[in-house]
Amino acid sequence: MTAFFRTAPWLALALMLATSPTLAAAGPPPGYVLTDNEDLAFTSPDGATKLEQYMKDSEDLFGVKWQVWARRGDQMTELKPEQGYGAGFRFTSDSQWLVRMQKTGSGEQDLFLYHIENGAFVNATKKSLSDLAWAYFHSRPDTKKMKLDYHISANLMKGTEDGYRWLGVDWPNNRYLLISLSGEMDKHPKNVAVKGLADWKCRYDLKTGKFDVPKMFAKENAEALEWEIKR
Repeated sequence: MTAFFRTAPWLALALMLATSPTLAAAGPPPGYVLTDNEDLAFTSPDGATKLEQYMKDSEDLFGVKWQVWARRGDQMTELKPEQGYGAGFRFTSDSQWLVRMQKTGSGEQDLFLYHIENGAFVNATKKSLSDLAWAYFHSRPDTKKMKLDYHISANLMKGTEDGYRWLGVDWPNNRYLLISLSGEMDKHPKNVAVKGLADWKCRYDLKTGKFDVPKMFAKENAEALEWEIKR
């Protein structure tokens, strides 16, 4: 019994290290090959994190799998979830936040948000960032009735790295993400070829985890709700 109590603290430490996100995994499983596509390699502004994307090929197009791993020093952490396509990424300028722009199909895209915790990137939200953005869209009185059927896409607007200065705003750095939502409808008038939503914009606050729509987007968002291409 004495020996048990002496070794228990060491056992607890070993278990803690084993479950630490920075030490939990040594890399992708067998069958996954690092892509040589330079457009799919990303490095954080501070140079500490390098993103590597690995593909597992398949004769069946729908069987192809992609995993993304964040390398920090000699440690690797998987950025979940596994997907069927490679992805684009953007870091905030302080290298603490990371957004994954994930193609999910033809003309469709999801967003995933990660944050540094205990030295490793982990999922920052239980649901995808795109699911949260769409939930916000459908919660608003002016947009909740719109039903979209295909080409449903959430996009991260450029400017994450410098607080969207190109828009002429003076927002704090590393605080906000601007997201645009788009999609198309199956049902529309016969004289209309395509109808739906085109680049409806909202803002996500990394500090509070809440969405809003800055007044500067009011006119563009109203037009986005009426988007159509006539025959």
